[in-house]
Amino acid sequence: MSFDSGPLDRYLTAAIGDDPAMAMDLRAVFATSARDLADLMRRARCDANWNVAALRLKGLGATFGVISLIELAEEAMAGAPGDPAVLRRINAAIAAIA
Repeated sequence: MSFDSGPLDRYLTAAIGDDPAMAMDLRAVFATSARDLADLMRRARCDANWNVAALRLKGLGATFGVISLIELAEEAMAGAPGDPAVLRRINAAIAAIA
């Protein structure tokens, strides 16, 4: 799976124009939010918490059109809660975007 951050770049440009410093700040906030949600998934102790965190991650990805994050969150919701393989792929996607 490729981790295309192009949609995020387009959303940021549309929102703030040509301000590289602001774009970097907003990208960092996006990545921090995504990392926080991935951490919530990692720490989930029940199926419901896992699914809520994955759904919120999917929503974050959808807000900015980051398809890879949406797909990974959907994979997490469809699979076994706490799946370390999907968590690794989610963290890799977030790192690639950041």
